[in-house]
Amino acid sequence: MEIRKSASAVDITLVDVLKQYSSTYPDATVAPLGQGNINDTFLVTASAGKFVLQRISGAVFTEPLCVITNFSKISQHLERKIPVIAPEWQFARPVYTDRGNLFYRDRSGNLWRGQTYLPHKRMTIIEGSDQGCELGRALGIFHLLMSDMGSEDLHDPLPGFHVLPAYLDQFDLAWKEKFCVGQEIQYCLGIIDQCRGKANNLERAIKEGILTEQPVHGDPKIDNFIFNEAGYGVGLIDLDTVGSGLIHFDLGDCLRSCCNRSGEDGQRVQDVRFDIGICRAILDGYFQRAATLLSPLQRRYIFDALLLITFELGLRFFTDYLQGNRYFKVKAAGDNLRRALVQFRLVGEIEKFEQEIRTSAEI
Repeated sequence: MEIRKSASAVDITLVDVLKQYSSTYPDATVAPLGQGNINDTFLVTASAGKFVLQRISGAVFTEPLCVITNFSKISQHLERKIPVIAPEWQFARPVYTDRGNLFYRDRSGNLWRGQTYLPHKRMTIIEGSDQGCELGRALGIFHLLMSDMGSEDLHDPLPGFHVLPAYLDQFDLAWKEKFCVGQEIQYCLGIIDQCRGKANNLERAIKEGILTEQPVHGDPKIDNFIFNEAGYGVGLIDLDTVGSGLIHFDLGDCLRSCCNRSGEDGQRVQDVRFDIGICRAILDGYFQRAATLLSPLQRRYIFDALLLITFELGLRFFTDYLQGNRYFKVKAAGDNLRRALVQFRLVGEIEKFEQEIRTSAEI
């Protein structure tokens, strides 16, 4: 059993976890996989094949077991639906331990689970309108596949997720104890003041019955999409955040991630640019497959969702920076501040195209 370039703090635990799969994967090697900000993810390689091994972050998911059982239910649902709606669709399935369990609890109480590995090219930038259209089409297919799965069948993986007023409350508490007022901090504070008055727009529409919830992905950023060799969108990975929510949040987060031409991990705030052409292509592809899921009135809230979810992510990064980087993984102390600046800059870019985005979302 070989461990390659994994974090030393989890080396011993990884050896123990891999033993739980040793009957099927006796010659396994393991290496870190991906750039996720939340869970610890590894690729296990053996003569019997590959699978993904993950330690669920208890700091983020307060009930990790719910995440694991949700994943099993979602896999079963997709197994039934894809032959009818999208036979080409790819999705991960659970990999059971030698004892037939969905997870393994290590000596520290952390939960580990395995799932099948779906090879795919990790994308950071959409390369043209055709690719954007395919990505939007893939998101529409996912929403169609999940549209008749009862929300009562799923545990809420992240209670309070996308409740923007609550994130503002967290920020207000974190800011009370801070006295640093450099130029970057002032910029962040200015965006927060500017957007604060809009924070309740989507919550208000839900209470008024204009917007309704269904199972959504929860994190449809660009590197969670799967494309086949022909360039068609054929799947979404990272289903830990799937739960009841607004389609608007998924659409907004997808546009936020994919239309930022500096990329999700852009290092230079001044390079942030919102690509309205890619935005139009994604919305066009989405409505090619999922036009029936939103009424004309509901489509009017797509711009609001895009703006507010971009602001929300920037606010969360900034709050985490103020609190000492408790939530998102960082390599350097200023990473979350830089991430916040990128999202807040994107808020301004999105506002420049308000009319164009609203027009693209209309029937």
